[in-house]
Amino acid sequence: MSATSFTYDIDDVCFSLFQQHKIHERLLKLEKYEDLDRDVYEATLSEAYKVAREVLHPVNKTGDEQGCTLDEEGNVATPEGFKNAWDEFCGGGWAAPGAPPELGGAGMPVAMGVVLQEMFSGASMAFMMYPGLASAAARVLHEFGPEKWRDAIGEKMFSGVWGGTMCLTESGAGSSVGDNRCKATATGDNGVYLLEGEKIFITGGDHDMVSNICHLVLARTDEAPSGTKGLSLFLVPKYEFDDNLELGARNGAHVLKLEHKMGIKGSATCVLGLGMRGPCKGWIVGEECQGIELMFHMMNEARIGVGVQGLAAGSAAYQYSKSYAKDRVQGTSISNIKDANAPRVSIIEHPDVRRMLMSQKVLVETMRSLAIRVGLEADIAEHSKDEAERTSCHERVDLLVPILKSVCTDRGFDVAVTGVQVFGGYGYIGEYPVEQLVRDAKIQSIYEGTNGIQALDLLGRKMRIGGGKLFMNYMQFANEIIERGKASGFEAESAAIGKALQNVGASAMFIASIGQGGKLDAAMLNAVPFLNAFGYVVLGVEALDQALVAQTAAAGAELSQHQRGKVANLKFFTTQVLPQAVALTKSIQSGDDSPLAADLFD
Repeated sequence: MSATSFTYDIDDVCFSLFQQHKIHERLLKLEKYEDLDRDVYEATLSEAYKVAREVLHPVNKTGDEQGCTLDEEGNVATPEGFKNAWDEFCGGGWAAPGAPPELGGAGMPVAMGVVLQEMFSGASMAFMMYPGLASAAARVLHEFGPEKWRDAIGEKMFSGVWGGTMCLTESGAGSSVGDNRCKATATGDNGVYLLEGEKIFITGGDHDMVSNICHLVLARTDEAPSGTKGLSLFLVPKYEFDDNLELGARNGAHVLKLEHKMGIKGSATCVLGLGMRGPCKGWIVGEECQGIELMFHMMNEARIGVGVQGLAAGSAAYQYSKSYAKDRVQGTSISNIKDANAPRVSIIEHPDVRRMLMSQKVLVETMRSLAIRVGLEADIAEHSKDEAERTSCHERVDLLVPILKSVCTDRGFDVAVTGVQVFGGYGYIGEYPVEQLVRDAKIQSIYEGTNGIQALDLLGRKMRIGGGKLFMNYMQFANEIIERGKASGFEAESAAIGKALQNVGASAMFIASIGQGGKLDAAMLNAVPFLNAFGYVVLGVEALDQALVAQTAAAGAELSQHQRGKVANLKFFTTQVLPQAVALTKSIQSGDDSPLAADLFD
């Protein structure tokens, strides 16, 4: 494979899926997945890898170079090759692998959806924006949309015949969703409203790969209260349709502008005008003023998905970097550096390159483990018949979603940046794919709730639920792994992770004391540092768990290369990465609030 060929680490994915998290055993206990075994999962991975390499990756560079175009009627054309790729991708049932088979999906669990999304997004990030948003919107409509259309719309969207979007953001109302000004006026016609307003940053707001697009739009009805409590959710199709879903007149939802972006250029990011070129009809989803509640069904899925996108950027960057470092010959080995006639070696022989590759490897493999864990526990939380198990998994997912979204997007971006460094000067030019990964990945820490918003959610809401119950339960879960580590030959590494976890707990108490003292701004000044510190510890727990699994699998025999890699990961993480968590907790507990000085930025 060349340094421009897309590759994916199937072996490590299988280790995490089947040896570490044992999804084939744990999910077989759930009635929904009792017909799926390891053979099915492995066959799915194998076929998906073929699709990623042969269908998606070939359109990745074209999408970046060409971008999308908009005509005068508000219709968007995607880059060359996207439509053919879409037809092949959706024709194979890959648009929504987790959807029920009768609705066009494959009935796959969330845990498998995580690794499929990592693989597909790594092959072509911009392309995967289209099916990702459509399937998330389809889930909301299938569950809460107008009852007469639920199954039919679900099948159209899950199978990729129709597309879908999520329309929250307005100018001046981005992270502050409650400031939405879009209006919805009842017509008296059985749940039909007329919408007026403008939505911005709408991913897939229009494109030429589907026959219709269903927008999910947040808007405020007449006399609704201010803030998020007054928002309702509406189905706004590009084309109206009858009870049989036969398409009719063009609805008054038109793309007014395409944004010109730093990355994901093959993804149409649109300004959507509602009611500006004719009446815009919307059908209410759920009840009036239920919009945010329903949208959160989509947003949680979307936030997990964005976290996986961050993982995908890092995963692809690491694979490209490793391949390039093996092939790129430059200089001599350090031991022969003074010998002008010494043989030239691949740069993978140079210590600093190996350090960079190791940092990429450790972050990617621990982020992957975390993403699969969250996916698996989301499956169990929804489908287990054991109430205690459902509750435990639901609480852990609730706590970890903002960490997954933020840590994987920030660290995934870091891994992509490191990839450019590994490539050297060639990494900075478009001939090689890592510079595109950096540009594509940067948005991930911004959309679906900036990482600052995720930190506020973690610190201001999740950490307070049940008087800190979610955090205490995670500490118990982590400490069980730490104690097993201490008893299995990883005393130093386990102790380091345990100490860092205690420091995170102490930092949480310190921040709480500031807030209780009435200094809420000073408390929330620490939200992002706290999330990052906690995130590093969470990844450390995953590194320890993987090392324990690798050691156990060896059963006293000599460890395989992959198993040795997991043990090395743990040592590298605890000595080179984990100290960042300790430094952050010290910073938090310093009590510094200098950014809040009133005249600092005058």
